[in-house]
Amino acid sequence: MKKIKRNRRTGINAAQIKGERLFYTLNDLFLLFFLLIVAYPIIYVFSASFSSPSAVISGKVVLFPVDFSLEGYKAVFENGDIVLGYANTIFYTVAGTIINIFLTIICAYPLSRKEMYGRDIFMFIISFTMIFSGGLIPTYILVQNLGLINTRWAMLLPNAIGAYNVIIARTYFQTTITDDLFEVAQLNGCSHIRFLWSIVLPLSKAVTAVLVLFYAVGHWNQYFNAFIYLSDRKLFPLQIILREILVMNQIDSSMVTDPVLMARKQGLADLLKYSLIIVASVPVWIAYPFVQKHFVKGVMIGAVKG
Repeated sequence: MKKIKRNRRTGINAAQIKGERLFYTLNDLFLLFFLLIVAYPIIYVFSASFSSPSAVISGKVVLFPVDFSLEGYKAVFENGDIVLGYANTIFYTVAGTIINIFLTIICAYPLSRKEMYGRDIFMFIISFTMIFSGGLIPTYILVQNLGLINTRWAMLLPNAIGAYNVIIARTYFQTTITDDLFEVAQLNGCSHIRFLWSIVLPLSKAVTAVLVLFYAVGHWNQYFNAFIYLSDRKLFPLQIILREILVMNQIDSSMVTDPVLMARKQGLADLLKYSLIIVASVPVWIAYPFVQKHFVKGVMIGAVKG
């Protein structure tokens, strides 16, 4: 019989080690392939935004910028409302995220306590809203009756809490904050509010970071609520301003008879699309690395267990 070589420490044979190495190598190549598929569109948009309009419309841009140009960004920032849109969006994102996190935590923590009476009923009601909602017209009427139309509150209160995020936070508290920890805190005269502030929150940085990312990205990309609730330009977020710039630069072929001029305008319009994507996305790209290390941990513990 053929003698199988085994590692003296682990007892694993050489063939098994080679099989694992082959598996991990193929797995890494497979993931690298999909990484390239996902990353290429982002790289292309970034490169196209720094290329000339003629290079973009002729399809010369493949991986790197061609005929380096800032014409697209000049066209974007020539609009005086860009700075105002950025300021409004930053305000909506920061203020809205603070409201979201506060309401989500004070809702999720009581629901995570076994001694709370009727918590299953409340969880059913919260989960029910993920499937059924009042609809657009009743929601608009409600916002109108509350006097929120054309105010900043219209961007903050209608989406003040997310049912899915409440479930994530509740499950995280249930699986991470043990009853023994609360009992010890109670013996030292700690109330629920003090326990939440001094013990639960410091131990919940991972899930809090995930919730901040979810809510902040949602507010940053908020477009529809502003479109239906706001008419005052001073309140417009960045997304509405970018939409206006894009619409104003659309080309109507029936209105342009000169083929050269039409190609030039079409190239600038295409270039503008890529520049707008970068302008709207860069702040989120900058913020993501700061919460990325908590992302997987927070989502997995908060959504899988419990």
